[in-house]
Amino acid sequence: MTFFRKKPGHLLYPGRALCGAILVADIGTPLSVLDGVAPDCWENDPGLWQASYPWPQSQSYKYTRGEVLVLGGATITGASRMTTLAASRAGAGMVTLAAPAEVWSLYAGALTNAIVRWFDGAAGWLDLLADERRNAVAIGPGAGIGEMTRGYVLAALATKRAIVLDADALTSFAEAPEDLFGAIVGPCVMTPHAGEFMRLFHFDGDKLERTRAAALKSGAVVVFKGPDTVIASPDGRAIINANAPPQLATGGSGDVLTGFIAALLAQGMPTFEAAAAGVWLHGAAAAEFGLGLIAQDLPDALPKVLQKLKAQTAP
Repeated sequence: MTFFRKKPGHLLYPGRALCGAILVADIGTPLSVLDGVAPDCWENDPGLWQASYPWPQSQSYKYTRGEVLVLGGATITGASRMTTLAASRAGAGMVTLAAPAEVWSLYAGALTNAIVRWFDGAAGWLDLLADERRNAVAIGPGAGIGEMTRGYVLAALATKRAIVLDADALTSFAEAPEDLFGAIVGPCVMTPHAGEFMRLFHFDGDKLERTRAAALKSGAVVVFKGPDTVIASPDGRAIINANAPPQLATGGSGDVLTGFIAALLAQGMPTFEAAAAGVWLHGAAAAEFGLGLIAQDLPDALPKVLQKLKAQTAP
């Protein structure tokens, strides 16, 4: 039992595992207390971001709903394909997968929901970035670790468009994280798991404190993934997510999350809210599917989640 509001320790592990059922009791504390407390940490819930959710409008068309550019890798091709499908399901009007020339046919034969463009090295990547309609970029899943990926990330960040960085895009900067942080000049979301987080940041403290410190240092919204995912903004705001079921612990689920967030950014959702919404939808889709989940099930489970969410939205 706790009073007035939950506390971070009720949502963060290991405390969360020790709580059992949580009852928030009313002991007469007036709501006006919140004005004085000025909270900057919340439990993730649609009420935090639903007002800015980019529902399709009657006069929408594909380019008003944004275009996501996904970087495909040359060897691990399934990861970016799941990112691409997820971005389409989450509402992006267009999704383009940039395929290395040598594996273009593999991507083109596997994806029917996206445009597949081949490119050859840094010059080809810059040509793809030149189309300003591609207003959100997702880099990392299956991209490969090394100098080439670093170059792709830095080129995308220089456009000042919305960027989601995950997996190999983060690990590629493990030896020089300041190069990454210094290049972040526009909307950026980083989605590290614990290992990737430690390669970029070396902070002590609890998960909430560490994620806030990482966001401040990097200038990006940081989504520190896990069963108690924390979303933190450079301005100090933080959200703790608690709706992720255990079946999300499967390879590729993070690649899908990257696509969800990128799609929301492409549709104009503010960066912090897009990250929080993407994380919540990710957990809700996993719960909707249930046991036996594999990562590619998540995009297909999303429509039912969105329909339920839309039904709860005031007209």
